[in-house]
Amino acid sequence: MKLQRTTRERLIQSSFLGTATTCILVLFLIMLFLFAEGLPVFKVVSPGEFLFGHLWYPTEDPPVLGILPLIAGSIAVTVLSSCIAIPLGVMTAIYLAEIASPRVREIFKPVIELLASLPSVVIGFFGMVVVAPFLQDTFHVATGLNLFNASLMLAFMSVPTITSVSEDAIFAVPTELKEASLALGATHLETLGRVIVPASLSGISTAVILGMSRSIGETMVVLMVAGGAGLIPTSIFDPVRPMPASIAAEMGEAPFQSEHYYALFAIGMVLFVFTLLFNIVADHIAHKYKQVGAATL
Repeated sequence: MKLQRTTRERLIQSSFLGTATTCILVLFLIMLFLFAEGLPVFKVVSPGEFLFGHLWYPTEDPPVLGILPLIAGSIAVTVLSSCIAIPLGVMTAIYLAEIASPRVREIFKPVIELLASLPSVVIGFFGMVVVAPFLQDTFHVATGLNLFNASLMLAFMSVPTITSVSEDAIFAVPTELKEASLALGATHLETLGRVIVPASLSGISTAVILGMSRSIGETMVVLMVAGGAGLIPTSIFDPVRPMPASIAAEMGEAPFQSEHYYALFAIGMVLFVFTLLFNIVADHIAHKYKQVGAATL
């Protein structure tokens, strides 16, 4: 019996190790393929011209491959959507975890998690059909397919992720911290601001970074509602073309192993680096503000 139990535990351990190794290997191969297909573009254009060039005309002869407007569009959409999603997501998590009644929490928690499962094409279609005409009529802009519309839709997609992860982090705060604060005479609001939120800062920060990572890597929404103009935005109502939208829109038209083809993979490399930086920052913050026990607050 003991031998069977030991064998079973070894099999479970080996299966977990094999699964983890397979995931790492697949991700490594994807990264290897991405860089192998993207690096040849630098035989045509220098890295400085590629990253900081203001013009993107890949079908010209010779092609003009400057992706600064695409990078600026991605950053602008991510920053604006984060400014909308982070306060909404964190405050909703605090409300559900510490203020709402159990009945309200049972109703709204599944609804918020259900919003996270909505397909991005549905959200993009909603932005095109409903939000774009509303913005155009209300603010009297040339087109409703612009930076602000894309940021609203990306914020709508990021809020469920931020809320769910932040709420789990708040629930993980030791109960004795809250009880000690209340016992010392602090109000519920003071306990939230000075004890519970600082103690859950690691998880909240991770949730915020994950939401921003989803915003910068989202493809379908920005392809449908961002406007598709490869220009550096000067207003929140300017049409933009983030990097994922360019890859999705042009990959089917780029001749195989042409300069255009390699340039799109190089954009994917830049996008990969941005996402990797977000994940590194999230991991650093999670370890820096990790709550180990009540005495570490």
